[in-house]
Amino acid sequence: MTAGIDIPDARGRTGLDRAGWDLKGNPRVRIREVRVLSCHWSVLRTTTFDYRRADGDWSTQQRETYDRGNGATVLLYDTDRATVLLTRQFRYPAYVNGHPDGMLLETAAGLLDDESPEDAIRREAAEETGHVIGPVRHVFDVYMSPGSVTERVHFYAAPYNRDTRHGPGGGVAAEDEDIQVVELPYDRALDMVRTGEIADAKTIMLLQWAALDGPFAPGIAHQRPRKWRSRA
Repeated sequence: MTAGIDIPDARGRTGLDRAGWDLKGNPRVRIREVRVLSCHWSVLRTTTFDYRRADGDWSTQQRETYDRGNGATVLLYDTDRATVLLTRQFRYPAYVNGHPDGMLLETAAGLLDDESPEDAIRREAAEETGHVIGPVRHVFDVYMSPGSVTERVHFYAAPYNRDTRHGPGGGVAAEDEDIQVVELPYDRALDMVRTGEIADAKTIMLLQWAALDGPFAPGIAHQRPRKWRSRA
């Protein structure tokens, strides 16, 4: 008897070795074996499959996939003051892979946890920043690391102001979250992308979207305070 397969794991899951067997969308892929390597919180699997190459020949391949569920993230912005609201928190994977202190500036984000993406990002925004947001704009959905991680992240943007703040933020203490809320002039945030001070992919994508097609796009640039105009 194996946890996560024929008996519940710590999160009550079974059948974790069935992932992929029911996929029919690509006739060039035939699943041969799925093995669960770990299911402590997320699920690490190794899958063996046959793949028909473009020349018609079949090859047997093996891939590891890390399944942590899907997520959502939101850029909170204030066009009147030309600011964005970010978070800063410790990320051990970044720390162990060369980041000086592991403290990353990020847009508010989190896993869906069986909620809709929009409901999940409203919850995360309130928990992390203390702001209860109104209407949200869906920006795009992205596979962040498709070579090995199954996660798809749903990207949103929403306005905030002093009236939307209903709590201190900081995350959920019971989940060991220790999150600092950081408000920045939008142009300063863009400068920090250039200097590498902001190195989180989802945050960079939303900040650049905001400049190209979002609230700080050229069409409304005249509304921004003069002292915060970009130096670029």
